[in-house]
Amino acid sequence: MSYREAIERRFGDGGPSGQGVADNDFIHRVISRKTVRRYSDAVPADELLDLLVAAALSSSAKSDFQQASILRIEDPDRRAAIGKLFPSMPWIGLSPVLFVFLGDARRLQRVGELRDKPVRNGTLEGFFNASVDAALAMQTMILCAEWLGLGVCPISVIRNEIDKVAAILELPDLVFPVAGLCLGYPHGEGYVSLRLPRRLTTHRDHYDDGALAEAIDDYDRRRNAVHAIPREQQRSNAEFGEAEFYGWSEDKARQAAKAEGAAFPPYLRSHGFSFD
Repeated sequence: MSYREAIERRFGDGGPSGQGVADNDFIHRVISRKTVRRYSDAVPADELLDLLVAAALSSSAKSDFQQASILRIEDPDRRAAIGKLFPSMPWIGLSPVLFVFLGDARRLQRVGELRDKPVRNGTLEGFFNASVDAALAMQTMILCAEWLGLGVCPISVIRNEIDKVAAILELPDLVFPVAGLCLGYPHGEGYVSLRLPRRLTTHRDHYDDGALAEAIDDYDRRRNAVHAIPREQQRSNAEFGEAEFYGWSEDKARQAAKAEGAAFPPYLRSHGFSFD
C-alpha cells in the first residue's frame, strides 16, 4: 500500500499524500494502525514483554526526571477484580497481558528527600510532567508492540474507578494511573478509524478553527459512510432524544456532556497533589 492509499484510508480529507517521500515500513504501519480488542489465547513471551517495557522506558522524558512507571498485572485475582469494574469491556479482564502506565510524581519527591532538597512534586507542573511521561512511554510501547505483530487497546476508563483501581493495585500517594494497555496477538482484523480532517488539526503560524462547523459536518458524513454508529448505541437518548443522524460529533458531544472521571480530581487531592 502506498503512502497515498494509507493516508486516504486514515483521513480521506484530500490533503497531503506523502508523494515523493521514500517508502518506510514503520511509517506505513503507524498510519495504518488499528486498535485491537479481541486476542488469541497465545501469551507473548516474558522476554518479549521485557523488551517492550525497555523500549517504553526509553521514551523522551521531561528534563530527564523520568516520571513514568509501568505496572504489569499478572495476579489473576487482581486482573479479575479490575475486569469486574468494567463489564462492558471484557477485554480488560481477558486480554493476555494488561499493563498500567503510571504517572509517578512520588519518585522525584523521594529523591529530593534522599538528597535533602525541598522537592514538593504534588504541583500542577508535577502532575502534568508525570502524566506526559507516562503517555509517551505508553505510546512508544504501542508502536513497538504493533511493529512486532501484537495488537493493543489503551484503557483510559480505569480512571473512572480510580479509588477501586488504586486500592487493587496498592498505589501510594503521588502515583496514579494514566491508562491501562491490553496487549496480545490479534484475533481477527480490526479497522482503521477515520481521523479528523487535517485542516482542523494542523496549523501553520497561528491557530485557526474558522472552518470548524463545515469540516465537522463533512467528517461526520464521511465517517458514517464507512463506520456508522448503530442506532442502539446512541448515548443518553433519555436526556437528548434519539437523533435521526448520529455522527461522530453528536456522539462525542453527548459523551463529553456527561462528565467522566469525577472521582479522579478528589482522589489526586487526597493522595498528595495540591495542584499549586
